Amino acid sequence: MTAAENVCYTLINVPMDSEPPSEISLKNDLEKGDVKSKTEALKKVIIMILNGEKLPGLLMTIIRFVLPLQDHTIKKLLLVFWEIVPKTTPDGRLLHEMILVCDAYRKDLQHPNEFIRGSTLRFLCKLKEAELLEPLMPAIRACLEHRHSYVRRNAVLAIYTIYRNFEHLIPDAPELIHDFLVNEKDASCKRNAFMMLIHADQDRALDYLSTCIDQVQTFGDILQLVIVELIYKVCHANPSERARFIRCIYNLLQSSSPAVKYEAAGTLVTLSSAPTAIKAAAQCYIDLIIKESDNNVKLIVLDRLIELKEHPAHERVLQDLVMDILRVLSTPDLEVRKKTLQLALDLVSSRNVEELVIVLKKEVIKTNNVSEHEDTDKYRQLLVRTLHSCSVRFPDMAANVIPVLMEFLSDNNEAAAADVLEFVREAIQRFDNLRMLIVEKMLEVFHAIKSVKIYRGALWILGEYCSTKEDIQSVMTEVRRSLGEIPIVESEIKKEAGELKPEEEITVGPVQKLVTEMGTYATQSALSSSRPTKKEEERPPLRGFLLDGDFFVAASLATTLTKIALRYVALVQEKKKQNSFVAEAMLLMATILHLGKSSLPKKPITDDDVDRISLCLKVLSECSPLMNDIFNKECRQSLSHMLSAKLEEEKLSQKKESEKRNVTVQPDDPISFMQLTAKNEMNCKEDQFQLSLLAAMGNTQRKEAADPLASKLNKVTQLTGFSDPVYAEAYVHVNQYDIVLDVLVVNQTSDTLQNCTLELATLGDLKLVEKPSPLTLAPHDFANIKANVKVASTENGIIFGNIVYDVSGAASDRNCVVLSDIHIDIMDYIQPATCTDAEFRQMWAEFEWENKVSPWEISLNSLSSFLASVEEFSDKSSPTKKSVRRKKQSINSYSCQLALTRNYASSLVSCCKLMRVAVV
Repeated sequence: MTAAENVCYTLINVPMDSEPPSEISLKNDLEKGDVKSKTEALKKVIIMILNGEKLPGLLMTIIRFVLPLQDHTIKKLLLVFWEIVPKTTPDGRLLHEMILVCDAYRKDLQHPNEFIRGSTLRFLCKLKEAELLEPLMPAIRACLEHRHSYVRRNAVLAIYTIYRNFEHLIPDAPELIHDFLVNEKDASCKRNAFMMLIHADQDRALDYLSTCIDQVQTFGDILQLVIVELIYKVCHANPSERARFIRCIYNLLQSSSPAVKYEAAGTLVTLSSAPTAIKAAAQCYIDLIIKESDNNVKLIVLDRLIELKEHPAHERVLQDLVMDILRVLSTPDLEVRKKTLQLALDLVSSRNVEELVIVLKKEVIKTNNVSEHEDTDKYRQLLVRTLHSCSVRFPDMAANVIPVLMEFLSDNNEAAAADVLEFVREAIQRFDNLRMLIVEKMLEVFHAIKSVKIYRGALWILGEYCSTKEDIQSVMTEVRRSLGEIPIVESEIKKEAGELKPEEEITVGPVQKLVTEMGTYATQSALSSSRPTKKEEERPPLRGFLLDGDFFVAASLATTLTKIALRYVALVQEKKKQNSFVAEAMLLMATILHLGKSSLPKKPITDDDVDRISLCLKVLSECSPLMNDIFNKECRQSLSHMLSAKLEEEKLSQKKESEKRNVTVQPDDPISFMQLTAKNEMNCKEDQFQLSLLAAMGNTQRKEAADPLASKLNKVTQLTGFSDPVYAEAYVHVNQYDIVLDVLVVNQTSDTLQNCTLELATLGDLKLVEKPSPLTLAPHDFANIKANVKVASTENGIIFGNIVYDVSGAASDRNCVVLSDIHIDIMDYIQPATCTDAEFRQMWAEFEWENKVSPWEISLNSLSSFLASVEEFSDKSSPTKKSVRRKKQSINSYSCQLALTRNYASSLVSCCKLMRVAVV
């Protein structure tokens, strides 16, 4: 391991703007200054040594004038100083001055203050010189019997480190620590001692555990965690030991510590695949999710449950726990609820679908009673989609779900109501036995629908699936009720005239009498009154949509009226009733056309809607069999084809998922040797504790956690050439919006390189967080330098720079090696996600840049003047002249075809749309 890979115990803030002090001034402060001056001087010495300065002349000064001081701050700084100061001569021999330092270590190990003893023991863990440690061994052993636990637990750590690095200094360390562990009472000391036995002498650790295995539940949580790790490692190395410790793991599932329960459950799953073990572990996970308040913990544990579900043998066990999993829905966090519902949906079967639907129905009803929260609507939408999926997979449940969900067609949240409408449309097409129920329920809630989009969908469903004479008559009644008094124009003008009474309203401006397009009088005045708002509230819903200028719903209404009128003519034999019904439908369409051409609506009716309503009027006037087939058969067949394609797509995706889960072993498959297998092929043989550590260190991508070596090699960038005096390569690690550059620097010369500094700069929305510290590289030595870069936006960026260094003993200027550029790709910090088509369209419409695209505004009276303006634009815009002329030619041919149509304005609109594509 290089120096950069060692664990860092101390962080030192280095002011970069100050000038480095001279060695003479530092020596003067260390010799003659007071305690405060010596403290500041010692800090400066530490910083200079970290920056590569040797300062050999100050070593004896510090030993003589600083080491004898008893100030605690100075003692802490001295521990840092002794850690970083060079302790050997160039030929590798220990400096003679370090004998005096060793004596100071021994005195500090016998100091009456427990903090000084403990901190000195922690410092000894970092020493790599056996000559310094050998005289201190009796004092370190004596610290095992100190009265304070802080000293004892650090003494265990020091003994463990010395035994691991220099076993000959304390060969009886395992036996010594085992005896210490048997008599120790403090939990932290027992934990450190047991941890040492696990790594130093596993047999002794097992012997101790076997003597106290019945008392494991009474231990502290830190010791229980170490015991779980020991059992995991022992059972994986020797599977025959599982029966010996499986009961202990079961007991630890009942621990009071959530961390112990989590680790014990994960260990139990890896040790045993028995249904009882899987059920106990899953139940433990569910309890953790419910009891823990941190949403991050809930998501992590939910991921473990999802991993359990991926195993085919475990899925049946988890199906019995679906109702327990649904208890997690009490969590207010939307992401937790989303994962829970998806997990429950994956586990639902014919045995538990009824209970699942009951719980989800209760949750849906709860969302009505809960005060409006920002996530309430989204949660209701998730519940609707889950019930939709359950009803599609289990048709018997649809009859219980539909009455509850159809209440939400009148919901203010259009997204949730749209999901309900989509579900109802699919159910009424697939389940013939539910059509009567759905139509009946739709007629009940029809008048309460508030969204025009939902209103159009409800109209289509009623017009398509009302098959009896009574239902058709009910649809007409609801339409008349929603449309209000007809003719609409005359009734609205009467209301306008009747609302404005002199004794009730105060006019602020002059009153004028205007003649409308229908030849009637209307009164216009400038006044302030709340009565129009009240009048708008009293309007029926469909009438309000039309007066607001939304005539697309009128075109949908015309189609619906045409369908039910044609169906009514086929059902009823009496000519008088047929004519009466058809005349009523045509009257409604005519009055809507009249309203659209008047000045009452906020927006005039579009030509497309006029064409549609006119077409429906013509169809009803003729009632031909061909049109009857088109309106009443072709539409339903189109829906059937769309649902069939959607169902096939779902089946295909489920088949792919099942193929991924099924692991088949063929007779001619090669034998996998554990020592030769790649990381991603080891499955449960991986060290779960190591994977957890990788995840905690920010390694969130599952692929990289499974195969870190391969992923690192793919991300290594060579920065210099092989023949350069300094060779450098960088591993680029991207974690969301943080980029860490781990640069390997190799000195390929026979000289010592001083002040070797990595200088980086960025291009794009990247920001270098800190400047890497300079290093001193011995001949043919290497080191790792890490640099952090922040990403400000999701754009490509470039990191470039050079390495500068001084050659010891050379009088030349600083040397420089230019580095190759590191290109940061946008795809490195973009992770794929999934969303439905409706969500994609909604998010696309909400993009700010899309709203800023302004069309080419023109006011033209004829198609020829429009084409002339295209020619003028192409002359002014030479870079796009050819493209516009090509587009103009296509517009010419297209407009000639459209000119043959009945409505000239539609052709102009279509050409303008094409021109917008060409210009914008």
